[in-house]
Amino acid sequence: MLQPVRQVFNQAFSPAQYGAFLESIQNDMPGLLDFRVAETPVFVPKDLGDKLKQACADIVEVITAPDFKARTEGAIPADQRVPNENGHTTFLAVDFAVCRAADGSLEPQLIELQGFPSLFGFQAYLPEKFRQFYPIPDEVSPLFNGLDRAAYLDLLRQTIVADCDPEQVILLEIYPEQQKTRIDFELTRQYLGVAPVCLTRIRKDGRKLYYEKDGRRIDIKRIYNRLIFDDLQNYPNLQTEFNLTDDVDVTWVGHPNWFFRISKYTLPLLESQFVPQSYFLSDLETPPADLENYVLKPLFSFAGAGVKIHVTPADIDAIPADQRGNFLLQRKVQYEPVIQSPDGLVKCEIRMLLVWPDSAEKPILATNLARLSRGEMIGVNFNKNKDWVGGTVCFFP
Repeated sequence: MLQPVRQVFNQAFSPAQYGAFLESIQNDMPGLLDFRVAETPVFVPKDLGDKLKQACADIVEVITAPDFKARTEGAIPADQRVPNENGHTTFLAVDFAVCRAADGSLEPQLIELQGFPSLFGFQAYLPEKFRQFYPIPDEVSPLFNGLDRAAYLDLLRQTIVADCDPEQVILLEIYPEQQKTRIDFELTRQYLGVAPVCLTRIRKDGRKLYYEKDGRRIDIKRIYNRLIFDDLQNYPNLQTEFNLTDDVDVTWVGHPNWFFRISKYTLPLLESQFVPQSYFLSDLETPPADLENYVLKPLFSFAGAGVKIHVTPADIDAIPADQRGNFLLQRKVQYEPVIQSPDGLVKCEIRMLLVWPDSAEKPILATNLARLSRGEMIGVNFNKNKDWVGGTVCFFP
């Protein structure tokens, strides 16, 4: 994409260099890297970068509107509503496919968005690791809004830790040591002093929460939430003192209700040249005549679970009428292979990452991540045994 930088990178690339790059990550974080890191960053040209920023601004305009909470009340399942919701999301992750516009230029098209944190720690680490092993000019950066790395980490600290003792702030997960994103948890601990704590280790004392460390009781003041309700369904016999829906005296950093409010449920509310048409299935008397141009998505799923990319009328008919409000039809987008690998072009999806500390009027675009794919979809299952695929980061001029 940003061709001069791409050419220099590809000339410097070799499988041996990539092996040394991965070995260095493993040496830094032994046993913690559990997902594929792609061979290359993405070098985004200015025009595409400007469109990505505009697309984010279009979405922010909707989620900061005074009526947004009222419009998304139906997004939260009744049995998963958590008390003490704050006034706005703390995190926003927005996924865009890189596509070819009618005029031949590259443009982003929205795939999905989440009011939920992403790999904020790992995305501070990965660009530095790429710079260590490859010639990446200082004139490009993964960060936005004038942030350098120190200011970015300060923004995370301000948002997640605020004025608390970091020991009293926890990163909440279920069995964090088993999660594929555990490298991000460790980096969050290193950068912010916020350690992962398993849901099973949390104790209750009235409305107060605490955990034990080195024989000490440590009261929990803030929860940096990385736990998704769906994941709990994988542990039907889990015994815990604390349930997410309990009314407790903590500040949620990333309140769980926002995971539902800002989600696939939000897509039909958005209007932008960078947002494909989306409909609640329940709002359509008849499916679109060109159903082959749509994707069927369950509203309440994560990481692509249940998505049908080749939709048939039979798929629609199989969904009971009283369940159709839980499904979305979204117009397909055509990923344009744009990343030059040694043996062809690769598709790209870019996730723009925003944070919204209480001191800010609106979300702040901070950093990004990207995923490369040669498969029909972006996820791991579609890219097994392929190279120049996986997670990475974008550099913008």
